[in-house]
Amino acid sequence: MRKINYLGFLSLLSLIAVFGWKSGNTSWYGFFGFLAFVRYFWVVPDELFLMNVQKSATAAFMAGMLGLVPAMFFGISVWGADKAVPTAFATSFSVNVLVFTGSLVIREWKERRSASE
Repeated sequence: MRKINYLGFLSLLSLIAVFGWKSGNTSWYGFFGFLAFVRYFWVVPDELFLMNVQKSATAAFMAGMLGLVPAMFFGISVWGADKAVPTAFATSFSVNVLVFTGSLVIREWKERRSASE
């Protein structure tokens, strides 16, 4: 029996972009970027893959947490307290996703490069 790679389920977040299409709000279209995770349904999760996901998730978590407080202070100084919290959390979420995805892509690229040598 084949194991399910749960990382592929992140691609379901791209369905949120359909709300942007239906409502005409183009700011939701960024969620189409999660379609890149569809490919992980066909990746067999071995030990090295799971370790790469864990390292990438740790880096993303740390980047998000370390970036949340400065984003909050920056938001308060620029927009005031009303917009600071939602903007800071949205920025933190974006940083989490970008660092996780970038880190995972780099680790997979290094793995494939070393496997081909």
